[in-house]
Amino acid sequence: MERPSIRQLEYFVAVAEHLNFREAAASCHVTQPALSTQLQQLEALLGVQLFERDTRRVVATAAGVALAREAHAVLQATDRLLDAARASGKPLTGRLRMGAIPTVAPYILPLVVKAVRSQYPELILLLTEDQTDRLVASLHAGDLDILLLALDVDLHGATEKQLFSDPFVLACHKDHPLASKDALEESDLDGQTVLLLEDGHCLRSHALPICKASGMVEYADFRATSLGTLLQMVTSGIGITLIPEMAVEQEQQRNPDVVFRPFDEGGPSRRIGLSWRKSSARTAEFEALGETIQGAFLATS
Repeated sequence: MERPSIRQLEYFVAVAEHLNFREAAASCHVTQPALSTQLQQLEALLGVQLFERDTRRVVATAAGVALAREAHAVLQATDRLLDAARASGKPLTGRLRMGAIPTVAPYILPLVVKAVRSQYPELILLLTEDQTDRLVASLHAGDLDILLLALDVDLHGATEKQLFSDPFVLACHKDHPLASKDALEESDLDGQTVLLLEDGHCLRSHALPICKASGMVEYADFRATSLGTLLQMVTSGIGITLIPEMAVEQEQQRNPDVVFRPFDEGGPSRRIGLSWRKSSARTAEFEALGETIQGAFLATS
């Protein structure tokens, strides 16, 4: 029996994920007629109908659902083959799909890209920014190769490499009583109203234990989708918040009425690092990449 091509399997998986031929074609960077032709050839080759389609919708058949899982596994195995070949040759070349969380990406990725471009000019970084849970799922699904994120979260068995510690700092309005303190103890926060990010952000899960331990009270009627929105609310005098130290320089420029105060030595912090699948053949490369990122960040801190 003739074997399906990798291209046909890629198009099949794309349609199974999107259940829309136009969107699937766009994700594969091909025309819709080209994708449809390859899919029809795949169905003829396999002898089964993979999708039911009409002018309004696309629905995977029972065979389509089952075979899409197998096709995805084949594509993952092909990626591992390519990774192993790449790792045995010149390291850190070609495409690398990296995911990063929103409370890290804007503050460190410019440094990362610059350092990586200098040290590994043949490496092409394809960057995705998303919340932790979705990034971890994409990593294990084979859609991403490596993650840059705050650790101390459930990585579902993935390898982790800590790069550095990122302390939390207090952000408050310049007229707030705590703005006059040079450094804070957690007890200074007792009874304060704190603004936090919405559910799904790991920064929220990191901040909640600090809030509970210090006696802060979350502002119940507001949750932000980004650090920028949090600090706009701090500017209005509604409350205070905690942000990672790596964000201070950029956010200070955007929010001149907000002051940032560190905690005493031993204050709260988060661990920043890399994570990748334990089955990856590129562990040595990722270790080297981690050292490059670590060096670039520590050189500026």
